[in-house]
Amino acid sequence: MIDTIILAAGTSKRFKRNKLKEIYNQKPILVHTINTFLDFSENVTIVTGHHNLNFLTEYIQDNRIRFVPNNQYELGMFSSVMTGVMVTKNDFFLIPGDMPLVKKSTIDTLLSTKGVIRVPTYKGRKGHPIFIAKELIPLLKSEPIDSNLKQFRDRYNVTYIDVTDEGILLDVDYQEDMIKLDTERNE
Repeated sequence: MIDTIILAAGTSKRFKRNKLKEIYNQKPILVHTINTFLDFSENVTIVTGHHNLNFLTEYIQDNRIRFVPNNQYELGMFSSVMTGVMVTKNDFFLIPGDMPLVKKSTIDTLLSTKGVIRVPTYKGRKGHPIFIAKELIPLLKSEPIDSNLKQFRDRYNVTYIDVTDEGILLDVDYQEDMIKLDTERNE
């Protein structure tokens, strides 16, 4: 069994509006990310925070999706990781909601590889989703709130997996990043 935690609590400060609601290929960015992981997940936890995500009901209705509010989202992304982990019992993928181009073949590759933490790489650069085995959940839950995922990850034996998927690196931080998504899709 595998779960997915999608981080969607941030303010989109650099984008200047809710980037997860931006339409890409006829659907909001967040919908693409969710749909990619529904095929693999028993549960998909969407960690919410600053923005209202009610727009999702128009696109997705699946009882495996649950919304968990991060009431401390101002503390940063790691607080959202911790919020999602609190309701997760299975091995899980962790991914920011603004990464709509991750290929399903990459997820298959991560699932078929061994290791308690598995990180995809593209041309030597680390990306998402990150796979974390359920035996690390208690250790992750005991992390201090001022920690971060990189600090946690680097304390354990990480399996890095080279993939041919630039989508593991492509997130949307600025409005110009929407152009990169279209360019990548058309290549």
